[in-house]
Amino acid sequence: MDKTKLLDRMGLAGEERMLLAGVLDRAEHARSRGIPVATDFLSPSQQMQGVDLLRLAGIAETDYVLLGGYEGAERKLFLFLPDWLEAEDAPSQSPIRLLRAAFRAEYALTHRDFLGSLMGMGIVREKVGDILVGSESADLIVLDTVAEFLLQSWSGAGRAKLTLTSLSPDEIHIPETKCEEVRDTVSSLRLDAVAATGFKTARGKAADLITGGRVQVNWRDCSKPDKLLAAGDTVSARGLGKFQLAEVGGVTKKGRTSIVVKRYL
Repeated sequence: MDKTKLLDRMGLAGEERMLLAGVLDRAEHARSRGIPVATDFLSPSQQMQGVDLLRLAGIAETDYVLLGGYEGAERKLFLFLPDWLEAEDAPSQSPIRLLRAAFRAEYALTHRDFLGSLMGMGIVREKVGDILVGSESADLIVLDTVAEFLLQSWSGAGRAKLTLTSLSPDEIHIPETKCEEVRDTVSSLRLDAVAATGFKTARGKAADLITGGRVQVNWRDCSKPDKLLAAGDTVSARGLGKFQLAEVGGVTKKGRTSIVVKRYL
C-alpha cells in the first residue's frame, strides 16, 4: 500500500497528515540508506498514531524505538534502526540533548514561561521534548539541531535570567508527579461511568465529552461511551487533564464495582 493510501486509511488530514507522512519518510530513509534516522518529538497521541501507521505499513516494532531522554518521558521521537543497530544500542545514536536552565528561585518560572520563551526565539514545539521545571532550574530535552543555539543564545525567560548548561542522562531532575487518589464505586467499567469520577462531572456530561470527540483512552481518540476500561488505562480530555484507572476492586452488595482513580493535578 502506498503512502497516500496508508494516510487515507488512517483518516489523517491537515497537520497530522503531514506529520505522520514524515514518520513514514524517515522509516524509508533508514531502510534505504542503512543509517539510523529520527523524527522530531511527538505528543503521546501522535506517537500512538505513528505506531498504528507503521503497523499498517508492515514495519515491525523491532525496526524502531521510541526515545524521550529519560524513563517515563511523555514527548518522544521515533528512532528507526538499520540492520546493524540493535535496540539496546539505539540511545548512542539518539539526536537527543539534555540541557539545564538555571534561574533565581524568586522568579518561580513555569512550563508556560519556558515554552513561550522558546517559541519567541523561533524554536518550534517539535524540536523540544519534555520540560521538567523545578524551583531553581528546568531540565529540557531538545534535539541536537537546536541545542548549541540555545546554549549560546538563550539568556532569559520572562523577567528571569537563565544560565544554560549541558547535562548527562544521570544528572536529570525529574519532578514528582502531583496527583490525588479517589476511591469510588461505579455501575460498570464503561468509559462514561469511570470518566464521571475521573473528571468530577455527571455521567451524562462525561458521555457528551466522549461523543463530542474530546476524550482519548491511552492516547487514542475514543468516541464510544460504552467502551470498557481496565486497570492501568489512562483517560484524557482536552481542557480537563487526565486520570488513570489505577485499581479495579470487587463488586459491592449492590452490584457496583469499586475503583481507585488517580487524577493528575
